[in-house]
Amino acid sequence: MKGKAMLRRAVAVVDARRALYGEPRHSMEAIAKRWSITLGYPVTPAQVALCLIDLKLARLARDPRHADSILDVAGYAAVLAEVTR
Repeated sequence: MKGKAMLRRAVAVVDARRALYGEPRHSMEAIAKRWSITLGYPVTPAQVALCLIDLKLARLARDPRHADSILDVAGYAAVLAEVTR
C-alpha cells in the first residue's frame, strides 16, 4: 500500500474506533488511569499513545513490512496529536 493510501486507511480506522469507543482522548484518559493504578505512578494519555506506538514499533522490528502495524503506528500518531492539544 502506498503512503497516501495508508494514511487514508488510518483515518478510516481512527474514525471507526471513534464510533465504537468514543473520542480517543477519553479512551486514552481511561487507559492512563488504569495504567497509573497498575504501575503505581501517574501515566498521561500522551504516554499511553506513545507506549502503544512503541508496541507497534517493537512488532515492526520483527517484520518491518507488516502493514497492520504500520497502519496502527499512523493511527496512534493521530491519536497522540489529539491528546496533546
